[in-house]
Amino acid sequence: MLLKGKVLCVSSQESKLVVLYLAVFLLGYDFTALPVAIPSIQREFEVNLTTVQWIINGYTLVLGVLIITGGRVADMFGRRKMFIWGAIIFIFFSILAGISDNIGLLIVFRSLMGIGVALMWPALLGMIYDFMPGEQSGFAGGMIVAIVGISNAIGPIIGGVLTDLMSWRWILFVNIPFTGVLIFLFYKLVPKIDIEVDNKKIDYMGVATLSISLLCILIALDLSVDMGFKSPLIVILISAFFVFIGIFSIVEYKEGKSALIPSDVIGNYKFLFAGISTLLISVVFLTALLLVPQYLNFTNGNSVISIGLSLLPMMLALGCVSYVSGQFYKKLGAKSLASAGALCVFIGMFILAHIHKYSSNLQMVSGLILLGAGIGMFFSTITTLAITVVDSSRASLAGGIIYMLDIMGGSLGLGLSTTIVALAPDFLTGISRAFTVNAYLALAGFIICIFYVSEGSITKNWK
Repeated sequence: MLLKGKVLCVSSQESKLVVLYLAVFLLGYDFTALPVAIPSIQREFEVNLTTVQWIINGYTLVLGVLIITGGRVADMFGRRKMFIWGAIIFIFFSILAGISDNIGLLIVFRSLMGIGVALMWPALLGMIYDFMPGEQSGFAGGMIVAIVGISNAIGPIIGGVLTDLMSWRWILFVNIPFTGVLIFLFYKLVPKIDIEVDNKKIDYMGVATLSISLLCILIALDLSVDMGFKSPLIVILISAFFVFIGIFSIVEYKEGKSALIPSDVIGNYKFLFAGISTLLISVVFLTALLLVPQYLNFTNGNSVISIGLSLLPMMLALGCVSYVSGQFYKKLGAKSLASAGALCVFIGMFILAHIHKYSSNLQMVSGLILLGAGIGMFFSTITTLAITVVDSSRASLAGGIIYMLDIMGGSLGLGLSTTIVALAPDFLTGISRAFTVNAYLALAGFIICIFYVSEGSITKNWK
């Protein structure tokens, strides 16, 4: 597989990257803006928390199930084309979600927005690394995670302001003009890069078996929050995951070059261990993102806006450190940066595990800053490593797999931590125990980085 049209006009390089990074900002903002409005949505529709939580769970579920397929399709049929189609889907369901008059419709339409993002995100990753020279790939990874961190930090603040001053519906309506402008800019400024592939046959059986397996495991992790891992339904879903992932492996072996995940990706041990470490560290991030606001609301009764602001130290540290670590990727190497990032995540989470009702703000802020810095350093490094150790024509697929592991890790962390909190004698003890378990998972990620994550040499087609 070869990429054509790789020579770019220097004068237009920055404009292309600005458009791509604006799209990254949009998706990062959208992910964190709506969760802060959950209490308002719950009051408006007069439903319980378990029901309204599916606004988040359904979106994450659809995205996690389809993002690998989205990455493969983008590599096969064109990244710009798939991004634009994804953006159109995203706008369409944003409108329908925003005008929903009952909780069922809101959950369905918000979930279907995940189809658009599953096409947009891996296509974006592939295009950004396409337009950055091989020696600047570390900078690209740093910028991606930095912008995601900044947009994730701004999302809850904007979401809180829109909810308090107007309505939660405006969180969805804001997507419409922003995404519309992005589609226009993509047509005008982002060039089409033709990708020559040996076979454009879609592996429908692979798509079906992988989607079913991911659907089973993600639903199991979501339901485990309320039902526990011993529930017969959870056991059946997890068993079904292993059955279908086994069938998927057989299908992929028979499909060869036409496989949804070709052997040159799944058999790449550098990519494999990057994925395992991603899974472990992802458990920690979403747990902190969801439990820290609950802790503040429980102890201080903070408003929606102040809860959004409480996460600002972590998200700003994430953005700043990811940008800086991108500058040092080539000099220090993937192993050093990823290991240092995982170690900071462990220490930050260990500090948070010792917070209690009378803890000082300094303890909370220092833990959040270390956690954010570690996450920023780790994810900017591991994203660049995972994408550049495979062939450039597999970039969107590799990005999709890494993001799916991120989602799966977050779902696992949420299910595990919620179960720990539920079984604890009181809420604060439960949070402390959940954070302690997450700290040791981060330690496991650090060990993987130290002993198994290899320095990634940029593959030939990236140079």
